Amino acid sequence: MKAIIIIFVKMVGVENLSRKEQVIRAASELFKEKGYAATSMRDLAHALGIEAASLYSHIKSKEEILQALCFEMAKRFRRSLEEVESADINFSEKLRRGILGHIRVMAEELTASAVFMNEHRHLSQPYLRDFLLMRINYINRFKKIIESGIAAGEFKKVDTKLAVMTLFSSLNWMPLWYDPSGMINPNQLGNQLADMLIDGLKTK
Repeated sequence: MKAIIIIFVKMVGVENLSRKEQVIRAASELFKEKGYAATSMRDLAHALGIEAASLYSHIKSKEEILQALCFEMAKRFRRSLEEVESADINFSEKLRRGILGHIRVMAEELTASAVFMNEHRHLSQPYLRDFLLMRINYINRFKKIIESGIAAGEFKKVDTKLAVMTLFSSLNWMPLWYDPSGMINPNQLGNQLADMLIDGLKTK
């Protein structure tokens, strides 16, 4: 386990990170591998090669790490969509760029994205409520792009809730199967997925 974390830390350039950031990145690996509930602070200390007591000078609790991961990823997804929403382009292109931005954020942080998707349910209140509101807002902004595309005649008159849920069901599995060392890069993957989804929405 310790070797896995060391390799991961070298890959992300740990020398440029604060100790707290190192702790969060190492924890994200453990949360993805073992699950949040099954990971202890002792596990994290062991993976980092330090005493458990030393962790508390950098982080208050295991949940603080989960909060940092979930809310930082939520902000990254939101920022990627804000750039798209303000662009003077048609709705088909906005949806494409939204999909590409979402995939780009996940590809940059595959481990954190997996934790974001699967472990957020362990957040306590009011953090879980705030996180879910952020996620619903983000999804609804994609829904609005589709609704606007329908109103403009670019998209068919479809059930927009079904359309957006289909979109996110396709997008959010990516951290579990995507291999960054494979032949397809995130941009190619995003365009292929966008082609399939947007072609199904477009009016003939």
